[in-house]
Amino acid sequence: MINCLYICNDFRNEIQKTNRKTMKVSRAELKEELINAGIRPSVQRLAIFEYVRKSCQHPTAEVVYEALRDELGSLSLTTVYNTLKLFVDAGLISMLTIDDTFRCFDGNRCCHAHFRCSSCGKIVDLQMKKDFISLVEGLEGYEITDAQLYLKGTCPACLKK
Repeated sequence: MINCLYICNDFRNEIQKTNRKTMKVSRAELKEELINAGIRPSVQRLAIFEYVRKSCQHPTAEVVYEALRDELGSLSLTTVYNTLKLFVDAGLISMLTIDDTFRCFDGNRCCHAHFRCSSCGKIVDLQMKKDFISLVEGLEGYEITDAQLYLKGTCPACLKK
């Protein structure tokens, strides 16, 4: 479960065991995922799903809207928000709420951590060890269905400035 690694941005070249299935998934496979989740794969839904799943940038709803509005014509920001919520509720993507004012979306469903640079705002996917849950005490008797690890600080590029 946790051995699936998919690293974006600066960490992509550092880890050779990267599973890039998320990036290489076809439109037909994405359509099938929507159908299997009980979601009707309209043109807009499929385009939004494809954009988020293939992005390494953790886009906000506004970024998704700006990227797709010319292609889709009738797309509204409200439709993007509603569609992203539908995908999150279905477990197809994750919504990252690293702080109270910033929400973005992640199509990478493999287990990984996130680092957000407090200087430039960049969010980076990081590899997590298989046994990271063992670092938390008192979980006996609990069934863990989701775990999010958010790290904040200053990225290497900003530290060099």
